[in-house]
Amino acid sequence: MNSDEQQKDEQEQPASDAVELTNKQELDSESPKEKVELGQPLELGEPLNLNQSSDDHQEVTDLAQTVAELERKERDLRKKIAALQESHDKLLSEQLSQAQAAVGRLVQEGLSELEQRKQALQISVEQLERRRERIQAEMRTTFAGASQELAIRVQGFKDYLVGSLEDLALAAEQLELSPTSYPAEEPTTARFDSQPTENTPNNKFAEQAFQDQARQIRNILDQYRTRPDYYGPPWQLRRTFEPIHAERVSNWFFSQGGRGALKTIGSRLQNILIGSATISVLRSIYGDRLRTLILANTPERLGEWRRGLQDCLGVSRSDFGPERGIVLFEEPPALVQKADRLINQKRLPLIIIDETEDQISLSMLQFPLWLAFAPDPEQLSSYDY
Repeated sequence: MNSDEQQKDEQEQPASDAVELTNKQELDSESPKEKVELGQPLELGEPLNLNQSSDDHQEVTDLAQTVAELERKERDLRKKIAALQESHDKLLSEQLSQAQAAVGRLVQEGLSELEQRKQALQISVEQLERRRERIQAEMRTTFAGASQELAIRVQGFKDYLVGSLEDLALAAEQLELSPTSYPAEEPTTARFDSQPTENTPNNKFAEQAFQDQARQIRNILDQYRTRPDYYGPPWQLRRTFEPIHAERVSNWFFSQGGRGALKTIGSRLQNILIGSATISVLRSIYGDRLRTLILANTPERLGEWRRGLQDCLGVSRSDFGPERGIVLFEEPPALVQKADRLINQKRLPLIIIDETEDQISLSMLQFPLWLAFAPDPEQLSSYDY
């Protein structure tokens, strides 16, 4: 029995030594009751739990492996994050470069387009300037001087005819005619100069013998200038009438005898105002017998005349037409034919010629009333372009 115990002690001695070497710290931390003295044999009643020490060691090993694995994963994640950040920065840089390149292209295309438009506008401006110079040259050599010259010649011819008729009437009165042979010739000859025929309407406001009519015209012009009526009846001037306008109209009535050209003020609207005042004055004198014939070479300019006369005189579209108070024409021959028919119908045509008409048909000068607007050679109106 004692030998068996001795053998068992000998077998357990190496294990005890191993336990002492591996678990020295655990044995030191135990309570005094659980300490094992070195060099003393272990009692059989207190066996050592080797499985528990092995499990703790395995758990420590597993934890170390887990920590190592987590550290490896952390390093991998950091590498991936760094790679993603680098890729993001690279992509952002590429997008920024592309955006800058696109903006640069757009700016360049816009600048190219603006440059082309600038060149086109410069070419258009040069063309318009050349056209203006050409029209100015034509105006100086054709309409501006020719119209005034025609007006002077017509006025001189009129004065010549009046003087000749007066001389003829005076000579007829001095003739000693036999009353038995020619009883009716003397009064007929005398009436030729003093009384116009009933079929020919004449404008008498330029002659000195008709002071009442001249005074009526001046009173109307003064009323338009000093007391404008913006809500007056149709055919009465409804716009502000400046002294410069009154001067032009008075000059046409009393200096040119209702037949001549006036220099334009520089705007078609101003010319329409002067024409409207002339129409209104003549309308107050002759009433419905007056027919106004407007001549302009394009429908657009005729449209401006129609709108301007409606605005200045308070008339409507129904007052425009072949058998109405105002007739619009683009060609002189049609206007001349209409004026001839009006004369035959014992009406009084008033011909108004737009500024842009560079030539005047001589057939229009035969009628008793005509007003032409001559362009200023030094300044062309803006609507000619």
